[in-house]
Amino acid sequence: MNIGVFCSANDNIDKAYFDKARELGEWMGRNGHTLVFGGCDMGLMEHVARACHDAGGRTIGVVPSIIEEHGHVSNYADVQIPCDNLSDRKEILTAYSDVAVALPGGIGTLDELFTVAASATIGYHGKRVVLYNINGFWDSLIACLDDLQARGMIRGDYHKYIKMADSLEGVINCL
Repeated sequence: MNIGVFCSANDNIDKAYFDKARELGEWMGRNGHTLVFGGCDMGLMEHVARACHDAGGRTIGVVPSIIEEHGHVSNYADVQIPCDNLSDRKEILTAYSDVAVALPGGIGTLDELFTVAASATIGYHGKRVVLYNINGFWDSLIACLDDLQARGMIRGDYHKYIKMADSLEGVINCL
């Protein structure tokens, strides 16, 4: 399976996020899955890529030109796919992934996970996003989605496109 992983490229974040990113990457590598990620050598992105690669998995890094220009391309991307910008990156990440897992992250991660979920809701594909809710990281987002659902702002049930998991086992079950 090709698993897209959306996550933070920041290094100064809670160590627990790095531990869980490593655990996910190792599981992917040991089980013959391919990681599709943002191709950056920082934060959780680099951590999950290194873990997957070192555990024998294949990694595909989708690298925007600005990341390459600043010298932040991951050494753990077995295949590098260059792209012009973040819109291209999202399109390629979605095209190459069977499913996406959102580790803790910021605005870019939110943009990626909502792009996949929104395009699924209108029928472009049937791919899901799994929110890996490490230490309750996604609790406020889940509450917001529940509120939007209750107010009738989301057509259908968003749980069809966005799944939640509090552990690696939960993520695996969602895949």
